[in-house]
Amino acid sequence: MTLVKGVELKHPRKSPLLTAESLAFVAELERRFGERRRELLERRRAKKSFDFLPETTAVRAGDWRVAPVPACLADRRVEITGPVEPKMIINALNSGANVFMADFEDSLAPSWDNVVIGQEALFAAVRKTLTYTSPEGKAYRLNEKLATLFVRPRGWHLVEQHVLVDGRPMSGALFDFGLFFFHNAKEQLSRGAGPFFYLPKMESHLEARLWNDVFCWAQDTIGLKRGSIKATCLIETLPAAFEMDEILYELREHSAGLNCGRWDYMFSFIKKQPERLLPDRAQLTMDRGFLRAYSQKLIQICHRRGAHAMGGMAAQIPIKDDPAANETALAKVRADKLREVTDGHDGTWVAHPALVPIAKAIFDEHMKSPNQLARLREDVAVSREDLLRIPEGTRTEGGLRHNVRVGVQYLEAWLRGQGCVPLYNLMEDAATAEISRAQVWQQVHAGVLTPERLDQVMREELEPLGDGRFGEAKALFRTLCTAPVFEEFLTVPAYQRLCADEP
Repeated sequence: MTLVKGVELKHPRKSPLLTAESLAFVAELERRFGERRRELLERRRAKKSFDFLPETTAVRAGDWRVAPVPACLADRRVEITGPVEPKMIINALNSGANVFMADFEDSLAPSWDNVVIGQEALFAAVRKTLTYTSPEGKAYRLNEKLATLFVRPRGWHLVEQHVLVDGRPMSGALFDFGLFFFHNAKEQLSRGAGPFFYLPKMESHLEARLWNDVFCWAQDTIGLKRGSIKATCLIETLPAAFEMDEILYELREHSAGLNCGRWDYMFSFIKKQPERLLPDRAQLTMDRGFLRAYSQKLIQICHRRGAHAMGGMAAQIPIKDDPAANETALAKVRADKLREVTDGHDGTWVAHPALVPIAKAIFDEHMKSPNQLARLREDVAVSREDLLRIPEGTRTEGGLRHNVRVGVQYLEAWLRGQGCVPLYNLMEDAATAEISRAQVWQQVHAGVLTPERLDQVMREELEPLGDGRFGEAKALFRTLCTAPVFEEFLTVPAYQRLCADEP
């Protein structure tokens, strides 16, 4: 289907949002910025060492601050995240959290239906008209008081295979951002908020510069004042941890701070240093080793620059049938949020509405003002070696088996179009599946685990799981874990399979 010259939609599903005007807008984004995106992805592959950049010393030493955020973003003490599904959007906006991050990225399997339904639901949510009725007949509608909406587009590495611009699939990030921004930015500003975004998986300040140029062009094109967009960058890759000052500097007119994307950060740490074996995921807590160092450094840098320093995800979900286990899980959440607020974070993430009041109570007790920007954390001294320090720990049989179960079960759900999956009392998304398969690949690659032993573990753990798409998921997981070269993102080959099922 062609509505605009040079733009082809490779799916029969129509939407009132896919107008000639909106498609022309996203196509122009692709034409202006697509080649730079591809060049920056090639640059990632060439980077082999990790250190602070000598060419940006002046930026790190300089006395500059980001532009102030609007009043509605001064207090972000609890943020909830989830996929762009109508029921989830309603529950999250109604949850009592300060912010809801609507996710087109790690918690969404980006089938065309999922992406378009998500855009339509957000269009209605911005206008407070979104409703949902469950198959059982339960009705959901928005409250009067709602969380402030942020949107997370896909990362630079993903394409939108259903939209061809001049014969080539366009950037998923530019499509997600562009379609939402085109339809909603002016409406959001008229309602006292604004077009606010989370930016995932960047690996350098040059990638942040690309986003900044995208923002400037988009605002100029539809007639908005520059700086109307505000964006929080997730620091969830090892290279980005060495360029936090620079990332804030590139986006300083549009910055709404940085966030500790802990799960993807662990994945990136493995991917970038495959020869350095990590302990089991369960032993990689934020109070130890490289995770402690990067979270402390992030707070210090953000507050020096007048930017919010957001904490990480509490992925626990209520354990309704086991009160004792539920209390143990909630105790971990409380301890994690207490660490964050006493360290100086300005807010935190949760994955489930039931955790909002728990996190809020801790931040309310220890953070009496809207944020902690005045805490400069000048006591923090983090070196290159600190950012690369692996905490002590073990690699256990139980950890291996857990990685196999989580990785395969998540992939199976993803191939069915579900990107956010409750497993073993945690809400898992693509980031945690990436950790699972990366740790298994790392052990195979190091000779600690043979492919034959992996096959045995997979049979023992997964044979009872026979329905759905488990055969395909097991085959893909095994291929990823035994490949001689590490696949950058599991969602890239999985996306091809997801698209193959569509009309």
